[in-house]
Amino acid sequence: MSEKKQGLKIALVGNPNAGKTSLFNQLTGLKQKVGNFPGVTMDKNFGFFKLPDGNSSIVIDLPGTYSIYPRSMDERVVFDVLSDSTSEDYPDIIIVIVDASTLERNLLLFTEVIDLGIPTILALNMVEVAQKENKSISVKALEKEFETKVVSINARQGLGIEKLKKALTEEINRPSKAFFEASSLSPEIIPVIKDKFNLENDYLAYQYAQQTYSKQFLSNDEKRFIADAKVKYNFCDRQFQTRETVERYQQIRERLKSVVVDKGIDTNETRSNKLDRILTHKVYGYLIFMIILFLLFQTIFKWAEPFMDMIDYGFAQLSFLTRQYLPEGALTNLIAEGIIPGLGGVLIFIPQIALLFCFISILEESGYMARVVFLMDKIMRRFGLNGKSVVPLISGVACAIPAIMATRNIESWKDRLITIFVTPFMSCSARLPVYAILIALVVPNRNVMGFFNLQGVVLMGMYLLGFLAAIFSALAMKYILKAKDRSYFIMELPIYRWPKWKNVWYTIFGKSKTFVLEAGKIILAISIILWVLASYGPGKKFDQAEEIVKKEMQINNIADSEYEKLLSAHKLEYSYAGLLGKSIEPAIRPLGYDWKIGIALITSFAAREVFVGTIATIYSVGADVEDESTIKDKLRAEINPKTGKPMYSLALGVSLLIFYAFAMQCMSTLAVVYRETKTWKWPILQLIYMSGVAYIGALIAYQLLK
Repeated sequence: MSEKKQGLKIALVGNPNAGKTSLFNQLTGLKQKVGNFPGVTMDKNFGFFKLPDGNSSIVIDLPGTYSIYPRSMDERVVFDVLSDSTSEDYPDIIIVIVDASTLERNLLLFTEVIDLGIPTILALNMVEVAQKENKSISVKALEKEFETKVVSINARQGLGIEKLKKALTEEINRPSKAFFEASSLSPEIIPVIKDKFNLENDYLAYQYAQQTYSKQFLSNDEKRFIADAKVKYNFCDRQFQTRETVERYQQIRERLKSVVVDKGIDTNETRSNKLDRILTHKVYGYLIFMIILFLLFQTIFKWAEPFMDMIDYGFAQLSFLTRQYLPEGALTNLIAEGIIPGLGGVLIFIPQIALLFCFISILEESGYMARVVFLMDKIMRRFGLNGKSVVPLISGVACAIPAIMATRNIESWKDRLITIFVTPFMSCSARLPVYAILIALVVPNRNVMGFFNLQGVVLMGMYLLGFLAAIFSALAMKYILKAKDRSYFIMELPIYRWPKWKNVWYTIFGKSKTFVLEAGKIILAISIILWVLASYGPGKKFDQAEEIVKKEMQINNIADSEYEKLLSAHKLEYSYAGLLGKSIEPAIRPLGYDWKIGIALITSFAAREVFVGTIATIYSVGADVEDESTIKDKLRAEINPKTGKPMYSLALGVSLLIFYAFAMQCMSTLAVVYRETKTWKWPILQLIYMSGVAYIGALIAYQLLK
C-alpha cells in the first residue's frame, strides 16, 4: 500500500454537524482550496497535509448527508464521488466522522459507506458530549462489532488527529462480509449490472439500480439498460430501500448493545435546552437576534474605522510619493492614478469584511446560527418560502453565488426557483464596501441615545431593507407561480459551545483572501482599463483641451492657479470614459446621478464593489501632484456644477444606497442563476425586475430628499 500513498485521496463523509469541517481544518490548516466537482457546479473544499511517513495526501470535504440515498443535489454529489471509480475525486480511503452522542443514527451512513468496499476509517467524534449524557462507548467493542478501524478524536480541540493520520498509513482491512446483503433483495439484477459495468461489489451494483437517474456519470444508454433490467427483474426501488434501512437499524441496535453503556438518564436539563428556551422563544428569540445584529453592525463600523482610515491615508500617500519620485509619463500616471487607487479601493474594506466574517463564524461555531435558521423558518413560510430557503438567504449575506448553489437541498422546484430569484436581494459582502463609503459620506458619525453609532444603525437598516425586499418579492412570486407544494424543514440543532478560535481565524483568513484575490483581480483590471478610457479621448475637444481651457479662463477671468484642475476636469469629461458616462446620464439624471457616477454604475456591473474602485480612479485621474487627499475627502470635495453645493448630499447618498441595495450588479450571480435554472429566462427576468425596483426606489428617495 506504500506506493498508493503518493497523492493519497481521502474523502471526509458524515452527517451534518458531526464535525467534518472541524476535522478538515485540523488536517489541512490553511492549505485549502475551493473548486467544483467535475460536471457539477457544486463547491468542494479540498486541502493538503503530510502523513507521518512523509507522503502527501489530498483530503476532500464532501457535503453533509444522513444517507447515501440523496434527497437533494448536494447530497447526490456524495454518492457520485464514492461510486464512480473513474472520477478524479474517487477516494483511496474514506473517513466517516460520527457524532458519539447520536451514534445509532450516524452509523447508518457508515454502514452504507463501508458496504461500498472502499477502505474506511471510523472517526468517533464528540465522545465528551456522550459522556456528559452518561453514555460510555467502548472503542474496542466498536471495532470488533463493525470490523473496522476506529479512532477516537475531538475535532474541535485537535485531539486524536495524529493518531488518525497514523491510521491512514496502516493497512485498512475490509470487513469479512457485507453489513447488509443486497443480494437478499434482488439476487437476479445484481450480477447483470456487475457484468455490464465491470463491478466487483454487490452493494455498488445494487445502488446503480437504486439511483439510476441521479448518477451524473452514467450515459443515457446505460441508464436505459438499468431501467430495462429493473422492469425485467421486478426491482422495487422504494420498497427495497425501506427494507434495507429497517434491517440496517436493527443490526446497528443489536451490535451497539455491547458497545454503548447507558449509565442512566441525567435528570438535569442540559445547558443547550435551557438556552433554547430563551433564544428560540417566539418573542424573546427574535428580540435577542435583533440586538445581536444591531451590535454586530455597530462594531463593524466602530472597530473597523481606524484601520480603514489608516489604509485610505496610506494609499493616498503612496500615490503622492509615486508621482513625486517616479519620472513623469504615462506609466507613472497609470500607477499613481489607476493601479494604486484601484488597489486602495479593495484593501480599504478588509477590516470591515474581516469583522463581518469573524462575527458570522462565531455565531456558526457557537451553535447559535442554527437557532437563527430555526427562528427564521417560521417567518419564511408566511411569505411562501420553503423552510430550507433560510440557509441560502442567510448565506446570501456572505455571497449570493454559493447561496444560490445551496438551494439544491430544496426538493420542490418552484420553492427552489423562488429562493434563487430573491436571494440576490440579501446584502452580500460585495455591497458592504459601497454601503461603507456612502454611509461615511452622508451619515454623521455621531451617537444616538448616547451610545449607538448612527452609521452602524443605518448599515443595519440596509441589511434589513434587503431582507424585506427578498421576502416580499418571494410572496409575489408565490402567487405568480402558484406554488402550493407543502414542504418540511428538518434540521438538527447542535449543542452550544465556545467557538474554536482557530476555525474562526481560518474563516476570516479564507474569506478575506477570497475577497482580495477574486474582487481584487476584477477591480484592478477595471481600474487599469478605466484609467486608459479616462486618460484618452476622441475628437478636438480632448486633443485641444489646453487651448479650450485657457480660452475659457480668459473669458471668465479665472485665476491661473485653477488651470490644472480645470484642464483635468475637461479632459475627463471628453474622454472615452466621460462619453460612456454621458451616454446614460439622461436616464440616471432623475436619480441625482451625473456622468461620473454613470461610469461607476456601468463598471460595477462586473461586481458591485467595483463602484468604489471606479470612483477612486475617476477622482484620481489628473490629480494635482501635491494632492494627498483620501477617497472620502475627494468625494466630499466634489461640487455639483448646477447647484454649487456638495455633490454627495444626503439625497444622492440615500439614492445610491437604495440603488445598490436592490440592483442586480453582478454578472457572476446571473451566470450562476443560468447554470442552476438551465435557461436564460430567469436571469434576464431577475435582472429586469431587480433593476426596476432599484431604479424606482432610488428615484423616490432622491426626489423626496433633494
